[in-house]
Amino acid sequence: MAILPIIEIPDPRLKLVSEPVADIDDGVRKLVADMFETMYDAPGIGLAAIQVAVPSRVLVIDLQEEDEEGKSVRNPLAFINPEILEVSDELRVYNEGCLSIPDQYGEVERPARCRVRWLDPEGATHEEELDGLLATCLQHEMDHLNGVLFIDHMSRLKRDMVLRKLAKARKAAA
Repeated sequence: MAILPIIEIPDPRLKLVSEPVADIDDGVRKLVADMFETMYDAPGIGLAAIQVAVPSRVLVIDLQEEDEEGKSVRNPLAFINPEILEVSDELRVYNEGCLSIPDQYGEVERPARCRVRWLDPEGATHEEELDGLLATCLQHEMDHLNGVLFIDHMSRLKRDMVLRKLAKARKAAA
């Protein structure tokens, strides 16, 4: 496994629409493993393949929720060729962030629930209704597969504010 470099805005590859995975082979399974290692190292709770410069419809999520003793419990989920089949009318607002827009956050309104179909790294098909943070994270990562960033859901004023804060942070770090 390897930690891969995460591309950041304004890299134009983040606007690409990712291609479906034709065959789930050892290369795809290695990509999934590397993406998990990269996501945990960042640290984050979701990562799309395009964020590591691979334009394939692959994403990983692990909300890393806590158990009764307050310890982080990993629950890694890999989604290959995910499709949103249906979304709820009910909406939720989450303060989202993104590893490709480091240390910047903004409120985004998305459907509270979604029914999703995907393949796992062994090629098995799954279909499930997701809700809460998992539904939000899945929709955020699927946006990446379609060349959309969370800031694209914000008003121009709020998006510009996030981009100015990012530019200021990058200038201070340089």
